[in-house]
Amino acid sequence: MNASNTNAIKNFLTQNAIYVVLVVLIIGIALSDPSFLAITTLRDILLQSSTRAIIALGAAFILITGGVDLSAGRVVGLTAVISASMLQLSEYPQKFFPDLPQLPIIVPIALAILAGLIVGLINGVIVAKLSVPPFIATLGTMVIVYGVNSIYFDTEPNQSQPIGGLRKDFTELGSGYFGLDGKYSIPYIVVIAIAVAALVWVIFNKTQLGKNMYAIGGNIQAAKVSGIRVGRNLIYIYSIAGALYGLAGVLEAARTGGATNNYGNMYELDAIAACVVGGVSTAGGIGTVPGVMAGVMIFGVINYGLTYIGVNPYWQLIIKGLIIVAAVAFDIRKYLAKK
Repeated sequence: MNASNTNAIKNFLTQNAIYVVLVVLIIGIALSDPSFLAITTLRDILLQSSTRAIIALGAAFILITGGVDLSAGRVVGLTAVISASMLQLSEYPQKFFPDLPQLPIIVPIALAILAGLIVGLINGVIVAKLSVPPFIATLGTMVIVYGVNSIYFDTEPNQSQPIGGLRKDFTELGSGYFGLDGKYSIPYIVVIAIAVAALVWVIFNKTQLGKNMYAIGGNIQAAKVSGIRVGRNLIYIYSIAGALYGLAGVLEAARTGGATNNYGNMYELDAIAACVVGGVSTAGGIGTVPGVMAGVMIFGVINYGLTYIGVNPYWQLIIKGLIIVAAVAFDIRKYLAKK
């Protein structure tokens, strides 16, 4: 093999490392248990990964600007509780709101997403207008949101009891399928996640906001000099991310058929890890939607696949940690090479 072919292979592996890792993981698990390649297994992985994908897409907005959002998981919990509390069966004996009439399903969903957007808006204002570093700003809102959610969750007559008895038209969003029942049916929640990914791809690649986002993450001072209104754009970006977390919280409640104030705990770390593994640079300015989705799928395959073949959960944590460290080290090497 000559030098040019070697370089071509090296460049291919460098540019597509995330997809190579995903394929290797799938092949490795399939060699241990060939039934892992069944269509139903893939559907289950996609089903479990759908809400995580939406959260990761929201986190990608922030990471590409050079920031980080630690409030994502708690926003998921808040919006899961808000939507579930207003979408219980009328005959359920432990209703969160005993006198609340049956609302059109879109109303609680819209209110929950709006709540997520408002938290994102607050994050954006704190970062853009008060010049608080994103890590500190979102750490503060993470704690505040959890406190607000816990107070709401503890109100009479619920008093911190898990919210259940959700309406079927709501739980169908998380457990229903397009097509006939069977292995070829497609879950609604997967289609929603794909649609969100497509919309985010358009924002990233075809809108002025997307161009500004990459410019801010690449060099914020240069972005300011070029006339980009950095503060306004950051507020928009954090608000969109918050709305995506809100949607993910709604779908998580629908998927699991209930909610508590502890929903979403640590989801932000999984989302950030998926983004980093998927090629979103920790230095800002770099990241793609396909990469984020591949990162989510890698952790979906790890969580589901290694459990499928009986790997000890503690070993799964070690494997996930090694992949995260390797991805960040690889990202830093690329960044230094470009510098």
